[in-house]
Amino acid sequence: MIRGLLLGLLCAALPVSLPASAADLPKTMRLASLDWLPYVNGSLEQEGWSSFVAESAARASGYQIRIEYFPWTRAVQLGSRDIRYAGYFPAYFTKERARSCHFSLPIGSSTVGLAYLKSAPVNWISVQDLTTLKIGVVAGFSNGPALDAMVRDGKLAPDASPSDMLNLRKLLAGRVNAVVIDKLVLRYLLLSEPSIAREREQIAFHDKPLAELPLHICFRHSAEGKVMQQAFNTALQTMSLRKLEGEYFQRLERNALQLP
Repeated sequence: MIRGLLLGLLCAALPVSLPASAADLPKTMRLASLDWLPYVNGSLEQEGWSSFVAESAARASGYQIRIEYFPWTRAVQLGSRDIRYAGYFPAYFTKERARSCHFSLPIGSSTVGLAYLKSAPVNWISVQDLTTLKIGVVAGFSNGPALDAMVRDGKLAPDASPSDMLNLRKLLAGRVNAVVIDKLVLRYLLLSEPSIAREREQIAFHDKPLAELPLHICFRHSAEGKVMQQAFNTALQTMSLRKLEGEYFQRLERNALQLP
């Protein structure tokens, strides 16, 4: 009996390794997104630039990111309405979206403009000048406040497609006069897409942008979404996005060009 008592005291004195409690583990931030090179894509380094920023800020705020990919309209629907998701990204700010989600601080920005064929230049001063042109857009994307307002008011009827790549093929085939596209998306597709490699020199990006649009996470409009937004924003404020962006896109460009 004494021997058993001594053994019990000895065991009690030894340090015990206990499994981490659920409170100690990172919470999951499940986000709906789309394939939008080079901002978000499962095959890219860190799943793309926007994913890299989102993951870095989420980790610093005690969350781990889980990204699931859908067509954009489906991603918006799931991220804003489905309780299984924390939200969707990367999203442009619009007043309509702000009524249905909690926007994060910017996780980067997007320069939106017109791609056109060098053989058929597009000259415009105001968006009203574009009403005579056939403009390709991606379905569900915001194209800047001015152009969106013209579409909403019925003054411009864009040609909608499900992807930027399909729009560029339409442009090369002469089915549209210009396409609305993000400047970095165009740059990346011209570098990396084999199907337009021979024709990439025909395409130019207009010097006059339609909009310079910050990118955000659109957290679901709920108490939990608000908590995530506040924690995420606090972490994001400690990061230097300009420095990280420069380094990230240099790596992407080297990989696309297969440089050492």
